[in-house]
Amino acid sequence: MTFEKPKTGAIVRCAIFVVLYLLFLYWVGSWWGLLVVPFIIDAYITKFIPWTWWRKSENRTVRTVMGWVDAIVFALVAVYFINQFFLQNYVIPSSSLEKTLLTGDYLLVSKVSYGPRIPQTPLYMPLTQHTMPLTGSKSYLDKPHWDYRRVKGLGHPQLSDIVVFNYPSGDTVALAAQNQDFYRLAYQIGDQITEGLAATLNDSSSYEEQQSLYRRIYETGRAYIEANPEQFGKVVSRPTDRRENYVKRCVGLPGQTLEIRNNIVYIDGTPLPEPKEAQYVYEVTFKSYLDTELKHELGITDEDMETHLAGTNTYLMPLTANVKAYFESHPDLVESIAPAQPAAEWLYPLNKRTGWTTANYGPIWIPKKGATLPLSLDNLPLYERCIRSYEGHRLEVKNGTIYIDNKPAQNYTFELDYYWMQGDNRDRSADSRFWGFVPEDHIVGKPLFVWLSLDKDYGLFDGKVRWNRLFKWVAKID
Repeated sequence: MTFEKPKTGAIVRCAIFVVLYLLFLYWVGSWWGLLVVPFIIDAYITKFIPWTWWRKSENRTVRTVMGWVDAIVFALVAVYFINQFFLQNYVIPSSSLEKTLLTGDYLLVSKVSYGPRIPQTPLYMPLTQHTMPLTGSKSYLDKPHWDYRRVKGLGHPQLSDIVVFNYPSGDTVALAAQNQDFYRLAYQIGDQITEGLAATLNDSSSYEEQQSLYRRIYETGRAYIEANPEQFGKVVSRPTDRRENYVKRCVGLPGQTLEIRNNIVYIDGTPLPEPKEAQYVYEVTFKSYLDTELKHELGITDEDMETHLAGTNTYLMPLTANVKAYFESHPDLVESIAPAQPAAEWLYPLNKRTGWTTANYGPIWIPKKGATLPLSLDNLPLYERCIRSYEGHRLEVKNGTIYIDNKPAQNYTFELDYYWMQGDNRDRSADSRFWGFVPEDHIVGKPLFVWLSLDKDYGLFDGKVRWNRLFKWVAKID
């Protein structure tokens, strides 16, 4: 094989590409990537490997097919790195952040804002989260699996940031009921089967008695789910970065104490300003029909009105302050309006009776990396998932003594930062009040702007595209 003298342009392009690639390796802190450099140089300059052999083929079909293969492979590799380290598309699937972000908003999410994670499951199909389209099979390989590490980003989540993260309770999923928290579902079903066993607890019950009862409820519910795959589907587990992506507002930072009093979030005793589009559910009785044009004008969706009290003209509806004021000022339209009852059952922690509701919750301290917390049987249910599931320690209670990794423990030093996330649609948001803290290794990124917004309630030529939201920065929507 003869060596042809490379052209100046090829040398320049190679040098630029190698420099950029070395800067990328320095940023992510992974020098194993140096093994790729000789191949880059060969592709541009030495050309010992016939990378584009097919271009010289006399067979037109080979040239055409391999041309498409080359383009597709390049696109997949490019998408993989862009999606993994820089930007990711995300579509709002539910109303938990209405009316700040709307169902059908397509967001461009920055991973650089909080620093991208080195992939924990690096072998996956680009543009999929956990499931292959059409086939429904897994879109990733469980091995290799790497430990959590995050590349330095522009900052960390701050109070009131809207954040995309992996669903913490998504480590276990019933495939035919993926929109439900598996643990809460298991507790609810188990409690029904045991005919309200949780209600038999009393204040004098010991910790061991309480946990034994809650464990029985959960295991009963899980056994029922696993025994009925035709209803719930197969029960599977997922690694952290392959869990469902959620988007919520950060309302609590590591080391802060959060409390909710009459729906107002307090951080370290100070009320947190509410988002201007925050919603709460009200029981609204109408005197007359709410026509489509008025619904559109007020931003009321079909989903907002899907809960209807049978035989009445009463709806349980999430309302912003502005829409509530509009209804109150139109007695010809609305007969009565009253706050709905907040949720009070199976809130986090699921294995402790607290008496909390979604409107009056806490106080609860949010774990901070390096902070040491005195442990007690009273606060253990709040933090056992952090210790056992997120930080991987063996946790047991024997004869009233807490053991971590088989050693008696009176306190615990946290290894990760944690956050508290809630939706702006406060009474219709499955958030930290139901499944607890979000560990730092679950943080995906920060939404930048809405690049497309589609309203499922309207047709393509009848308001489906929300033109006024296109390319609107999330910070300005907020």
